[in-house]
Amino acid sequence: MVLSLNVILFLTLHLLPGMKSSVVNLINNGYDGIVIAINPSVPEDEKLIENIKEMVTEASTYLFYATKRRVYFRNVRILIPMTWKSKSEYFIPKQESYDQADVIVANPYLKYGDDPYTLQYGRCGEKGKYIHFTPNFLLTNSSHIYGSRGRIFVHEWAHLRWGVFDEDNVDRPFYISRKNTIEATRCSTHITGTNVIFKKCQGGSCITRPCRRDSQTGLYEAKCTFIPEKSQTAKESIMFIQSLHSVTEFCTEKTHNTEAPNLQNKMCNGKSTWDVITNSADFQNTSPMTERNPPTRPTFSLLRSKQRVVCLVLDKSGSMSLEDRLIRMNQAAELYLIQVIEKGSLVGMVTFDSVAKIQNHLTRITDDNVYQKITANLPQEANGGTSICRGLKAGFQAIIHSNESTSGSEIILLTDGEDKEINLCFEDVKQSGAIIHTIALGPSAAKELETLSNMTGGYRFFANKDINGLTNAFSRISSRSGSITQQAIQLESKALNITGRRRVNGTVPVDSTIGNDTFFVVTWTIKKPEIVLQDPKGKKYKTSDFKEEKLNIRSARLRIPGIAETGTWTYSLLNNHASSQMLTVTVTTRARSPTTPPVTATAHMSQHTAHYPSPVIVYAQVSQGFLPVLGISVIAFIETEDGRQVTLELWDNGAGADTVKNDGIYSRYFTDYYGNGRYSLKVHARGRDNTARLNLRQPQNKALYVPGYVENGKIILNPPRPEVRDDLAKAKIEDFSRLTYGESFIVSGAPTGNHPSVLPPNKITDLEAKFKEDYIQLSWTAPGNVLDKGKANRYVIRISKSFMDLQEDFDNATLVNTSNLIPKEAGSKENFEFKPEHFRVENGTKFYIAVQAINEANLISEVSHIVQAIKFIPLPEDNVHALGTKISAISLAIFGLPMIFSIF
Repeated sequence: MVLSLNVILFLTLHLLPGMKSSVVNLINNGYDGIVIAINPSVPEDEKLIENIKEMVTEASTYLFYATKRRVYFRNVRILIPMTWKSKSEYFIPKQESYDQADVIVANPYLKYGDDPYTLQYGRCGEKGKYIHFTPNFLLTNSSHIYGSRGRIFVHEWAHLRWGVFDEDNVDRPFYISRKNTIEATRCSTHITGTNVIFKKCQGGSCITRPCRRDSQTGLYEAKCTFIPEKSQTAKESIMFIQSLHSVTEFCTEKTHNTEAPNLQNKMCNGKSTWDVITNSADFQNTSPMTERNPPTRPTFSLLRSKQRVVCLVLDKSGSMSLEDRLIRMNQAAELYLIQVIEKGSLVGMVTFDSVAKIQNHLTRITDDNVYQKITANLPQEANGGTSICRGLKAGFQAIIHSNESTSGSEIILLTDGEDKEINLCFEDVKQSGAIIHTIALGPSAAKELETLSNMTGGYRFFANKDINGLTNAFSRISSRSGSITQQAIQLESKALNITGRRRVNGTVPVDSTIGNDTFFVVTWTIKKPEIVLQDPKGKKYKTSDFKEEKLNIRSARLRIPGIAETGTWTYSLLNNHASSQMLTVTVTTRARSPTTPPVTATAHMSQHTAHYPSPVIVYAQVSQGFLPVLGISVIAFIETEDGRQVTLELWDNGAGADTVKNDGIYSRYFTDYYGNGRYSLKVHARGRDNTARLNLRQPQNKALYVPGYVENGKIILNPPRPEVRDDLAKAKIEDFSRLTYGESFIVSGAPTGNHPSVLPPNKITDLEAKFKEDYIQLSWTAPGNVLDKGKANRYVIRISKSFMDLQEDFDNATLVNTSNLIPKEAGSKENFEFKPEHFRVENGTKFYIAVQAINEANLISEVSHIVQAIKFIPLPEDNVHALGTKISAISLAIFGLPMIFSIF
C-alpha cells in the first residue's frame, strides 16, 4: 500500500498542472519569459534595472555550469510599475503582472532584513510561488555576506523552479554524526571551518572563544557559530553556501550529507538536491549542450504597467432566469463596480445571449455618478441562446473603441451556458493579449471556460448553490499591480436562511489596518429585511440608512463615512415577511493607511485538476505585508457541482499537508470527492480572543547569511544580522476577519455516492524525542485515518542501532511494544515513552527510530523520517569546559545526546 501512495503522490506532484500561472518556458536549453516585477511602492531608480540585468547575466553563466551545461537564462521581462515615469523604451505588458511574477522586488515590512528568499510551501520537487529581493539588496554590495547576486539568484531559482530546499538549519546548526562527531549542518561535509562563540564585538572586530559542549545536550552551547574557511576546495553545495568561490555545483548522490537535520533531507527523503533537479520536468527532456559556454547573453524586455482596463462580459441568455441567476449576477456586478474596482480604472460592459451588445464603452471610474451610468445598463431580462465568442469579441471592440489596447486588458466573462462554437475564438483570444477571468455559474456552464483562463493567465471561478458565490468571485478579481492598499478586502460573506418574522444577529471585527471605503451590503430573496447596524462606539445605522438601488436587484448598501471605527461591529436582521427567505451580509473595506499593509488572506488548491483518488491540498496564506500571521482559525469551504459542501479546518503545524510550521501557510489534504465536475473554494480566516500574532523570524528557503570567514587563520567578520527583540518576534495583532475565494478546480474519475478510501494515513514528518533517565520519549503530530483526516488505528515503531538497517529494512528492525498507545485525532500531539529493553544501554549507546501509522483498512503510511537518540550522562561542568574546540568536528566517542535529530 505504501507503493500505491507513492504512485498517487507522484501523479499529484508531477503530472497535474500547478496553480502558479508562470509564463516561463524552457526551449532548447534556454529559459524564456521570466518576469521580474518591481512593486509600485519602490522609488524610481535606474540603477535598480541595471543591477537586475547584471544579476541575471551573471546568473545565466553560473547556472549553465552548475547544471552541467543543461540550462541558462535566455529572455527576461522586467515589469516596471505605473508609479515610475513613462519612457519610449518601455513596452505595454500582455499577461505579465506583479501578482503572477516569478521574482518580485519589494521593501520588507517593518524594514527587517534583506535576506533574499523564495516563498515555497509545496512538496519536494514542486515549484515555489516567487523569489523576493529587496531594493536595498539589489542596490548595495552585500557579496561578502551572501556572495554575488548572480550566485544568489541561482540558489533561489533552484527553490522556485525545481522545489529543492536549503541544506543549512538555523534552528539546528549542529548535529551528532554516525561517527560520533559534532558537525555543522551543511552539505557537503567537505566544507571546512571553525566553531566559535562571539564574546564581545566592537566596530568590525570581535573577541571569540572556542565553543563548549553543553552539559545537558552533548551539542555545542547556544549561539555557537560555524565560520567557514574563505579558501575551500569543495565544489558543493549551492543550496548551502553559494557565496564561497569554490562552490559551483549542487550536492549529488555521492557528496550529499544524508545525516544533516535540514529541510532538504526532511522534505525529499534524504535525496540530494541534484537528484531532485535532474528528476524535474525541465531535465527529463533536456540534454547537455555541446557548447562549453552559454550560447548567448540574456536579453531583457522592459514593460511598464498600464492603467487597469476591465470589461465585464455578462450572460443574459434564457437560462439566466433560473434560480434568480440574473439577479445574483447583477448584485455581484454592482458590488464589483462600486466596492471592488480601483478608482481611476477604465471599465466597460457587454451583455450577450445569442448576440452581443456593448452597453458601455470604457469609462473612467471617478465617482458614484460613473458607477450609476454603468449599473443602469445591467440586464433586466434573460432570454435567447448563448454565444460566448460574440460576447468576447464585443468586449474587445469596447476596449479598442476607446483607443485602448486589448493587450494587458482584462475581461470578466460570466456565463451559465454551453457554447459548441467557443473554440472558434480561441485564436482571437490568444492574439488579443487580454487576460480572461472566467466565472462559471451552475453545473452547465461551458467546459471550455477554464481553457480561456489558462491560455491568458486569468482567474477561474465556479459558483452554484452558494448564493454568495458570485459576489465572492467578483470580490477576488482585484488589482494585480502589487499595490495592496488599493485592493478591496472582504471581511464577511454570510448567507442566512431566516424563517418568517425571525431575527438573526452577527458580528464583524474591523481591525486597525483597515477601515477605508467600508461597505455593508444586505441582499434578500423576497422582501427587504429590517436592518440595524451598530459600530463599536454604539452609533446605530438603520434600514433607512441603507441605500436601495433603483434596479430592483434586492440589494441595499451602506457606505460608512470616513474611516470605519476599529473594534467589533454588530448587525441585526429581521425577516419581516411571513415566509422563510435567504438573506446575505457582505462587508468589504480597504487599507487604512498606504504605509501600513493590512492583514490579507489568499487561498488556492495545489492543482487545477484532480483525478480520484489522488489527494489535492488546500492552501491559505495569511500575512501582514510579508510577515506570517499565526495562531488563528482558518476554515475552508469546498462546494461541489450538486451543492454539497465540505468544511475543512486548515493547519499551520508543519505536519501532514503542511510543509513548514508557523510560516503563515495553512494547509490540509482534500479527499472528500462527491462526483465529478467543478468544485469551488472559499476560505475564512479569523483571529479571535487575542491569539493572533505576527512571526518576525526570517523565512525558510533563503540565501545563507554568512557571519564571516576564516582567512589565513584569522576570523574576518561581516556586519551582524539585525536581531529581532524577543518581545517582537511574535508580536500580537488585533482580532480580525478575512474572507477570500479561491480558484475552482475540476475533479474526474470520482465514483458517485459513498465510497471507501484507498489512501493510508499521512507520513509523520515531525518525529522528535529525548532520553529521560532510561526511557526514550517520543513526540509527533498524529496523522489521520485517511492522510490527515480522522485518526489512525495503530502505530508501528521500530528501533535499531544501525541507521542503514532501519532505512533499508524497516520491517525487520526491532519492534517497540505499542499496545498501550491509542492514536489520537489527526493534528493532535502524540507523546509516547518506552524503555529499549532488548538492548544493552550504557553511556554513548546510540539508537535510530522511525514510525509508521496504519488505518482501519490496514493501509500503511510511509515510514517517518529517521531520528537519532543517544544515551548521555552529563559530565561535571569543569570537564565539559575543557572540551571546547576550534575545528569543525569534535570526537564524541563515549558521549551521547539526549535529544533526537532528524536524519530524513
